[in-house]
Amino acid sequence: MFSTSATTRPSRVNEQDGREYHFMGRDEFERLIGAGDVLEWAEYGGHLYGTLRSEVVPLLAAGANVVLDIENEGAKQIRASFPNAVMIFIRPPSIDELERRLNARGDTSPTDIARRVSVAVTQIEEAPGLYDHIVLNDDLDTAIGRVLDILSSLSAAPNRPDPPPI
Repeated sequence: MFSTSATTRPSRVNEQDGREYHFMGRDEFERLIGAGDVLEWAEYGGHLYGTLRSEVVPLLAAGANVVLDIENEGAKQIRASFPNAVMIFIRPPSIDELERRLNARGDTSPTDIARRVSVAVTQIEEAPGLYDHIVLNDDLDTAIGRVLDILSSLSAAPNRPDPPPI
């Protein structure tokens, strides 16, 4: 199951609250952090992003694997709270290709693209020590297949340890 993240950034055209993200104000997000209702969070580009406890706990309780779309700071927090979590890093084929993809979206300013590329370089460097698997996203269908193979191997693993209590 896929967890929908929360963010303080404004929604983009065609984004719907609760589908792409849970959009909220900074005060509300910070209140949720203080209440322990956010499993992981980070500030990125001047906005807060994180995973709401309410998005994950019911899925884990039902026995589901939960996929989080997070960056390295969030991954470190999840690793600390869930040492048995399986971490997968989706890596672009190159920094030039990442920049091309961001430009092709047409919704990101040149300043934001430069910032995101700079952050990506650092995250790619950190990935080998933080993640269990690194999947190269050189072809979307192939990358999806690789991730599905990893997830399938988890579901089939005998005596898989239970997730820690939340």
